[in-house]
Amino acid sequence: MKIRTFIFVLNTSIVIQPISITALSSISALGKTTEEAWSSYQKEAHFFETRSFDSATEWVAPLNSSSANEIEQLRNSDSKYKKLDDSVLFAMYVSRKAMADADWKPEDNFGINIGSSRGATALFETYHSEYIQNKKSSTLTSPTTTLGNISSWIAHDLQTKGPEISHSITCSTALHALLNGVAWLQSGMANKFLVGGSEAPLTPFTIAQMKALKIYAKCNSSNSVNETKESQLITDPNRNYPCQALNLEKKQNSMILGEGASVACLENGIAENALAIIEGVGYATEVLQHNISISSDALCFQKSMKMALGNIDANEVDVIVMHAPGTIKGDSSEYKAIEKIFCNKMPNLTTNKWKVGHTFGASGMLSIELAVLMLKHQKFISVPFIPNSSKPKKIKKAIVNAVGFGGNAVSVLLSI
Repeated sequence: MKIRTFIFVLNTSIVIQPISITALSSISALGKTTEEAWSSYQKEAHFFETRSFDSATEWVAPLNSSSANEIEQLRNSDSKYKKLDDSVLFAMYVSRKAMADADWKPEDNFGINIGSSRGATALFETYHSEYIQNKKSSTLTSPTTTLGNISSWIAHDLQTKGPEISHSITCSTALHALLNGVAWLQSGMANKFLVGGSEAPLTPFTIAQMKALKIYAKCNSSNSVNETKESQLITDPNRNYPCQALNLEKKQNSMILGEGASVACLENGIAENALAIIEGVGYATEVLQHNISISSDALCFQKSMKMALGNIDANEVDVIVMHAPGTIKGDSSEYKAIEKIFCNKMPNLTTNKWKVGHTFGASGMLSIELAVLMLKHQKFISVPFIPNSSKPKKIKKAIVNAVGFGGNAVSVLLSI
């Protein structure tokens, strides 16, 4: 019997055959298409607004009104979709677009792995409140709040009969989905895989959990939305931007939650319509010293980036899209890990969380989208907290990082 093996481990490196990203689709505060997202990246403004949660005012990054209307149209397009959580509808919306852009057909029987850190957050809170009040649960409580219903509904909507997987690996969920897609493709068990993440976390209980960890951005009257319009000069980043992701001088945590979904279509080999090529993947998990922390120099990131690089010289990497959630320790530990790996030649560093917030399970794929857009347009998107940073003359290779509670880091090496 002939056995095909494409993935194998050499020490701490994974050798893979090239995999093409043939389509990307997202919906977030940045917009509902990659074109809108790229346009939003050109602006100096952030996309946060304030919202009341249990009498407290908090910063959040919701979908804009145009995107929200699209989701409502999808919800009302089928009676079966009316009871679905936004996390499912977000994923369904972007998956339809990605499938069309990649020109995939249902008969391709492509696989699906779309995860979420929290899953059907709003529905779960609603049903739980209902139970507390009435001591009864609605009929659809269980099937609409299980995490697995995301990929199941996508498979139903797209009519594919390939494998379907949903999972939660906290904030690195989307990049773990990409890892799974790579493994399925390289093993020969599938020819195409749709991967990504979806999150709808703007609910009172979720916000309360982040505030309990003391990592959420503080909102006060001197930090209003009206003070942060694009027309205002960026003379004081600490006032203009409520999320200070990648500001290594900040004195307080500044993570803000955003909602959205992002997916990618993966195919083996170098396709003619490839937007980018996955050259390497890496992953690592730390031995935890605390329930939520990673080491001060993020050993997990050091290992995952080394694995993603494989035999490629670190000097070839032009850009790193950092996880950088806007917390003091999270940002600094990842930065120190990058210093350890890249030593005297640091790549250009960026993140999108100062604009769009932390979308939990979807965040890694939104970072992949940013990296691919920079590769495509050959333009580096900087952060406002590094005013004198140099910009690469050419962007050929980029690393994307993600990590979640539990120290489960993932790094992906992309090229054009």
